[in-house]
Amino acid sequence: MADDPESRNDGKVPRMVRSHDVTLDAEYADWIRDIKRRYRGAQVRAAAKVNSEQLLFNWELGRDLVVRKAAERWGSGVVEQVSLDLQSEFPDAKGFSTRNLWYMKRWYQFYAAGDMQEKLHQIGAEMASTSAVQLAQVANAPHSEFLHQAGAETEAMPFPQIFAYVPWRHHVEIITHCKSVEEAAFYIERTVQEGWSRSALQNAIDGNLYGESGAAQTNFAETLPSVQGRLAQAITKDTYDLGFVALPKAYDEHDLEVALEQNITRFLLELGTGFAFVGRQKEIIVSGKTRKIDMLFYHIRLKCYVVLELKARAFEPEFAGKLNFYVNAVDELLKTEDENPTIGLLVCKSKDQTEVQWAFRGIDTPMGVATYKNIENDDASRYLPSDEQIRRQVEMAEREFIEGLNDNSTSETENPGSEE
Repeated sequence: MADDPESRNDGKVPRMVRSHDVTLDAEYADWIRDIKRRYRGAQVRAAAKVNSEQLLFNWELGRDLVVRKAAERWGSGVVEQVSLDLQSEFPDAKGFSTRNLWYMKRWYQFYAAGDMQEKLHQIGAEMASTSAVQLAQVANAPHSEFLHQAGAETEAMPFPQIFAYVPWRHHVEIITHCKSVEEAAFYIERTVQEGWSRSALQNAIDGNLYGESGAAQTNFAETLPSVQGRLAQAITKDTYDLGFVALPKAYDEHDLEVALEQNITRFLLELGTGFAFVGRQKEIIVSGKTRKIDMLFYHIRLKCYVVLELKARAFEPEFAGKLNFYVNAVDELLKTEDENPTIGLLVCKSKDQTEVQWAFRGIDTPMGVATYKNIENDDASRYLPSDEQIRRQVEMAEREFIEGLNDNSTSETENPGSEE
């Protein structure tokens, strides 16, 4: 954006905001009057929660700056001029700084330049149908009349409804740090689903949650309805960070299960929002035979059980058959009619993509395979004394023994025994 001074100096070079490089005419005056009218309308309808009407106003103003080609029509200083005009008309209002207006323009440009319009509207529609109560707690939807009008008079991109449930500063954080519309859409959806604060959003972006989430190798797209399949994929990771677990070098699945249960709060955080721990080594009896599920969870948002099997070695094709059996057993023995199909998740030390694909072929049970990393080495030898400590202990014991012999010898000399 060559006409964006905020992009050139990142706002770090001191300067005075003033009217400059702008040609004002009757068309500009009509446009400013229209912006002021829209803002007054947004003020009347503003919600007490996330101000969805303000967001819609910001979107439309950013759209105007782009679609009207304001800089070409009125000069490179038009953004500063609009800022000054709006601050003059609404002196008590916040959000009309030059920097904020550049963000509005950048916000619209970021999404309009991509091909994710349909995807964003699909996410909004799905969330409106599956999480209506949750959305109502976050914000009021924009006034329907204005929502439909936004962009209707031009070929401009309309305001995606999902945007109405994300605070403005969150939007700024997303467009300034995300490299693609796909990544931005991911963080928008997660912000709404999990009620992230701005700092939580920043931590998620800094930790590259987008790059790690939804990357497990699964068959969810083929075995689950589209909405649930997408949500199920989103809750998985390709690799789980178990850096909070310390085990000996020769650990096995049992050791890993026990360690995860002992650190279940940390493990639930690593799994993600929505998981509830049901139990470890859950026993099932089929045809008189007893078998035990490594770990069983329930995902509140997906309304389904999640069978988690742990393997302290590389993936083997036969693991898929066993997981398939456990998932079907939970469906038959635990799942109720109003719950969704159980999901299976196999977490191994490593995996080969081709082996997983072939092992899943022909299986219509929803399953996924992921790996884990960063288990710390808890070598038992570190609890044993060092060679130097042993040497000092031996020397001390020898001195005490010799001193004891000397004490006994002195005592016998000073008090000789007598015979009657």
